[in-house]
Amino acid sequence: MSTLPYRAVTSSGSVIDVAFELHPETVSSGRVGELLSTVLNALDTQVEGGRTAANGDVLQAVAMALALRAEMLPAPRELKEELVRDVVARALKSVAGAEHGRTSVGRA
Repeated sequence: MSTLPYRAVTSSGSVIDVAFELHPETVSSGRVGELLSTVLNALDTQVEGGRTAANGDVLQAVAMALALRAEMLPAPRELKEELVRDVVARALKSVAGAEHGRTSVGRA
């Protein structure tokens, strides 16, 4: 089983370290990590600096984007839906085992 180690740091200083289980047909784990960072940074830009959004609204938008991205695949609907369920299940299972902490802040 191949994994993608990833650290997410929230604007409040919380840290989430997770080893994401990758789909067996993943072509480039490095590119997956880059895309994940880009998506999270884009979301942060949209919900910070006075442009708040409810967590449920953010999750709903991400789910809709995932559904649309899957719809763009040149494959039968059943295959697309199975793939989406599989990658989401792997991601949820992975974050269930994540380690949570805080960034250290101090003065030199």
